Amino acid sequence: MPLAAGPATYASAMDRYLTAAGITKGSARVYRISLTNWAWMLAGTPTPIGPARRGARPPALALAALDDPGLPEVLAELAAARADEMDADTVNRELSVVRKAIGWWLRQGWISVDPTFGIERRPSPPDKTKALSLAQVAAVWRLEDVSLRDKTLWRLLYESAARAEEALCLNIEDLFTADKRGKIKAKGGAIEWIHWQSGAAQLLPRLISGRTEGPLFLTGRRAPDGTPSLDVCLATGRARLSYRRAEEIFEESTRLLANPLARPEQWADLQGWTLHRWRHSSLTHDAEGGTSTPMLLARSRHASVRSLERYARPGVDSVARHVASRDPAARRR
Repeated sequence: MPLAAGPATYASAMDRYLTAAGITKGSARVYRISLTNWAWMLAGTPTPIGPARRGARPPALALAALDDPGLPEVLAELAAARADEMDADTVNRELSVVRKAIGWWLRQGWISVDPTFGIERRPSPPDKTKALSLAQVAAVWRLEDVSLRDKTLWRLLYESAARAEEALCLNIEDLFTADKRGKIKAKGGAIEWIHWQSGAAQLLPRLISGRTEGPLFLTGRRAPDGTPSLDVCLATGRARLSYRRAEEIFEESTRLLANPLARPEQWADLQGWTLHRWRHSSLTHDAEGGTSTPMLLARSRHASVRSLERYARPGVDSVARHVASRDPAARRR
């Protein structure tokens, strides 16, 4: 039996699902992006990609349209076209999210069929180059024209190996600066600790600059009307920095570092590094330095050792040092 009267629109159904899903704020943001991206395909039109997606409003879509008998065939073609233009991990993540929402709507009795039935996940080839080298990390520290806020965020993320969503949700009152630690709400809602080193410890007081409460990382402008009070700094009136904006800044700042051989005419189409890759590098460098498995689990806050496998693989620097140390010519010299 339906738990409540069904919503008329896809957007309303999406809001109802995210409210009832029992997921963290960061996960809800990722889910909303994925569900919004799929709105175009569920409406029978290709999803905009790249610059065309920024600012594009998703189509107004009646929830009942998902029961259209002709939708699965159209949807399969659009999903295949999108999969050819996007990386497999993104495609599979979005498909998983939309299927969770559709499954919940089916259980409420709001729709009667799953229009994604028959769409298969794309095989994702393993990427063994995700961890940045130590030289690449050092190049990030040398970047010029980086704001104090972004420099502090990057330092904090690398030294703590925290997820970006966790760090961006930090409030000033969550910090224990004398102990170089802070309380975060981890994946699943648990309250846990993150720890940082001297680099972030030196930058944090400058970033806080006398503030005693409110979001740690702020935007550069006043919060728009309707911003939740928990995401607004009372002292400055500015809003909490969003994950999307933090990701954009890091990606834009690292484009030339990620593509050192690119020509100037190619710069506009380049892609930089992601914040998740930044965390991946931190954990990999920890493993290369001999950090024990229990400590890596505590640092990463993963639930199982199996989840650590992709981080504990030695990176390019470690392999290069290993090969060089066993070079007979080098030993003779």
